Amino acid sequence: MPGEGRKGALGRTGILPSQALRQLIAAGEIAGAPAIEDGQIQPASLDLRLGKVAYRVRASFLPGTKATVRDKLAGLTFHEIDLTKGAVLEAGCVYLVPLIEHLNLRSTIAAFANPKSSTGRLDVFTRLIADYQESFDSVAEGYKGPLFTEICPRTFSIKVRYGSRLNQIRFRRRVSQQIDAEAPGRVGDRRLRAIHSDVGLVEGEAAIRDGLNLRISLAPIEAGGLIGYRARRYAGVIDVDTIGGYDVEQYWEAVHLGGDKRLVLDPHEFYILASKESVSVPPEYVAEMAPFDPMIGEYRVHYAASSTPVFGYAEGKAPGAKAVLEVRSLDIPFIVEDGQIVGRLIYDKLTEVPETLYGQGIGSHYQAQGLKLSKHFRQE
Repeated sequence: MPGEGRKGALGRTGILPSQALRQLIAAGEIAGAPAIEDGQIQPASLDLRLGKVAYRVRASFLPGTKATVRDKLAGLTFHEIDLTKGAVLEAGCVYLVPLIEHLNLRSTIAAFANPKSSTGRLDVFTRLIADYQESFDSVAEGYKGPLFTEICPRTFSIKVRYGSRLNQIRFRRRVSQQIDAEAPGRVGDRRLRAIHSDVGLVEGEAAIRDGLNLRISLAPIEAGGLIGYRARRYAGVIDVDTIGGYDVEQYWEAVHLGGDKRLVLDPHEFYILASKESVSVPPEYVAEMAPFDPMIGEYRVHYAASSTPVFGYAEGKAPGAKAVLEVRSLDIPFIVEDGQIVGRLIYDKLTEVPETLYGQGIGSHYQAQGLKLSKHFRQE
């Protein structure tokens, strides 16, 4: 394969940056028809595009090691939906969409996916599925085949179309074939403490244990005592490709400061809140929120998509940007208090610094953010 064993982005262990993604595209290891657009390539990930048809399915599923996605799809489809002219995906329903992109990876490269920031902040649940895989959002080393995305709008019904981008994929290269206890490139706590000492991952002291621990802010970080938003059900359809076209008040209820600095999360309601810390990601790293941890409470917290290189980072220092948190209580009401630990960021090492960094000419909506809804809403 072109680039195999070369020095540089494709010759080291870790997450591949934009220049390495371009090499994989040129080599045919990442492909699509129509061809992949330059705007899909992010500093450390690739935006994935929806294909021409969506399948309304009975339930979520995985193909397992003995079947393709289409093998399982045949017995689970209610009906097909044409996406070429746009279509509404209704809240509470499950859809499967073949993606335009497909993979032909070499044996040392694996992939994993997550929702784009704007997708997560709309409470749209997306997961990548690939043939013969036993888990969501991951593709084994050397995978050759199609990709699909499962879409389940939770609160708002959404309008999508052929080419819409709801999730993104990252690629991890392993130089050694030895099976590591952790994913190759994963940054341990000792190294995190050293990075924090050097540039500052957060302001002040960092709580580092199995990653960078984040605390929730229930103190006002906006005018008028605003601490967050709770989604309004049955508010209307949101077109995922419309930027700044919707009124906040129609879709969101403002959550204001309480005297005791605590918030009761209502079961199955969706909240947008923010971290107490301002977080930064230096240019050699990416970060994402660890999966739900039942040890810290019966709720799910996700940090909208992943933190790309130089998120909250500028001029060699780390002033930081708030981590916007997507929060949902599960089956019971749950109280969170100001400063309570709600999750942790896991950092990964890039094989090299990306050619283009987050916020530098890539049209970023979330660099140096405070409490911010998705780009679909009009906010001052």
